[in-house]
Amino acid sequence: MTAHRRHKAFTLMAGLVALLPVTVNATPDLSDRSDFEAAGRGFIASFPEGVVTDAEGRVVYDYGAYDFLQGEAPATVHPGLWRQGQLNSMHGLFEVVEGIYQVRGFDVSNVTFIRGERGWIVVDPLITRETAVRALELVNQQLGPRPVTAVVFTHSHLDHFGGVRGIVTEEQVASGEVEIVAPAGFVREAISENLLAGNAMARRAAYMFGSLLPRSPEGQVGVGLGQAISTGTTGMLRPTLEIERTGQSLTVDGIELEFILARDAEAPTEFMFYLPKWRAFCQAEIINRTLHNLYTPRGAKVRDGRLWSRYIDEAIVAYGGRTDVSFGSHHWPTWGADAIREFWRDQRDLYRYIHDQTLRLANQGHTLHEIPDLLQLPPGLADEFYSRGYYGTVSHNAKAQYQLYLGYFDGNPANLDPLGPVEAGRKFVEYVGGADQVMARAGADYQRGEYRYAATALNHLIFAEPDNRAASELLAEIYTQLAASSESGPWRNFYLSGASELRHGVQRLGTTRTGSPDLARALPLDLFFDFLAVRLDGPRAAQQDREFNFEVFDSGERALLIVSNGTLHHRMGMRSDSAPSFRIASEALIGLKTRQKTLPQLLQEGSASIEGDPTVILGFFRLLEEPEFWFEIVRP
Repeated sequence: MTAHRRHKAFTLMAGLVALLPVTVNATPDLSDRSDFEAAGRGFIASFPEGVVTDAEGRVVYDYGAYDFLQGEAPATVHPGLWRQGQLNSMHGLFEVVEGIYQVRGFDVSNVTFIRGERGWIVVDPLITRETAVRALELVNQQLGPRPVTAVVFTHSHLDHFGGVRGIVTEEQVASGEVEIVAPAGFVREAISENLLAGNAMARRAAYMFGSLLPRSPEGQVGVGLGQAISTGTTGMLRPTLEIERTGQSLTVDGIELEFILARDAEAPTEFMFYLPKWRAFCQAEIINRTLHNLYTPRGAKVRDGRLWSRYIDEAIVAYGGRTDVSFGSHHWPTWGADAIREFWRDQRDLYRYIHDQTLRLANQGHTLHEIPDLLQLPPGLADEFYSRGYYGTVSHNAKAQYQLYLGYFDGNPANLDPLGPVEAGRKFVEYVGGADQVMARAGADYQRGEYRYAATALNHLIFAEPDNRAASELLAEIYTQLAASSESGPWRNFYLSGASELRHGVQRLGTTRTGSPDLARALPLDLFFDFLAVRLDGPRAAQQDREFNFEVFDSGERALLIVSNGTLHHRMGMRSDSAPSFRIASEALIGLKTRQKTLPQLLQEGSASIEGDPTVILGFFRLLEEPEFWFEIVRP
């Protein structure tokens, strides 16, 4: 079965006769095979079938879909990104050193198995239960069955904890049989980062990770950090031990771990750790074989390159002289003290250079629109594969550092209050003399291989005339050309996803899966109220001030909710005797959070009740909106 048939996708290249020659950024020496030797080092075995399926037989991860990544890069893919895809698609069980093993290529992230005195210490159990189960099965098959004695979550992103229920059970954790170790604040941060803007982030993530694209030389070839994200069942178990400071050490199943906290860099809460027994260092996702994101195209709060760099320097000072192998949550390990020190140093300098030079240029008066074209990495960084922008880009990261300090406004009065994209598009088309003029000039730029402004001009035209098929087709072909020259996997996927939707419209193939009950159970009540606040229809709510008590009767949690001038406020631990009350059981609340149950269903079942005027509470829930997931991105 081909990768095309295994993956739901649609044709991207329809109507495109041939790719024009593209200009790609200079890339390091592609004849250097040392990374391939490192990525293949210690290989033990993999499963032959090429897919991971769920209980119903649905494919949740297709690592065999990347078998086409052979030989030299075709004209449709940047050679650096093609090379990175080849490396990331190497899958199976690998020995890091005797006693430390990784399963790579079964998800976008790695899972690591450390041999303790009694069993396995499992680090970062992938995104979904299904891929984690398969990884553990491979380890037990090849290395002999051993119990899991501990799980370590290095940080609060889903690809490092979501598969935990495929590794251990809740009963094993509750009984003390298995410890779960995580950085302080893990639970809240794991839930909160994508909560309030989660719908928009998830829609954009479908572009970023190429979720709707075929796995092919014309489609998705990976995302730089890994190949793709699995689509199985996510979960979470609460940590039993939290690491609160750098320098803290812990012995788990007879193995000593020494920690470096790395808050507010790659993740809101994260740590790296050192294993003295093996002179081995777990770099988590702070150090990677690519430039990472200081701003992620799916959308998130920007990250501080200065802090990121500082944490790597702390690792250099503390462990640079006594580390023989460095492994991480993505990519392949680095062996040898000299190679490790050089790798760490360059990764440290990479984030600091982007941070500092962005501010240097900003202080000279350059704006976030100008700095990306002015900021070039020095040869000592640009010439290393692990500094290249296969995932993050210098362009987006420079804009992120500008935004971190100065915000999105560039200081130019013309940009204080610009028109929105539809009206600006109409004015642009009017100014240049109509749609025919735009098409003629964009077509000439296309023939010359000058794509960037042609894309801008055609985008204006499409927002002015969304039904202009000729403009949509030409812009789709320009996006396809830009994708072919993109070294960054996310940029390529954005361009190709945009091209597809311009050609075929938004393909409503079903929304993302309903939220995990584990995440809903762990969601603090105050964050749930913040979530409701951004779902409140403000204009309608502005005419309907009200207040009521919200009580979770079996946990004792309660709050007073106040709707005032179209806003929702919550006062935790408080109630008003004069206000009606909404009472709900903990498990029923999970059903409400995950949209498995409606309010009328819960009231009918008796797992929720209303005391006092029911119209106040029922009316409030009618003011909540569920946003459309498949909103337009490339059209108004």
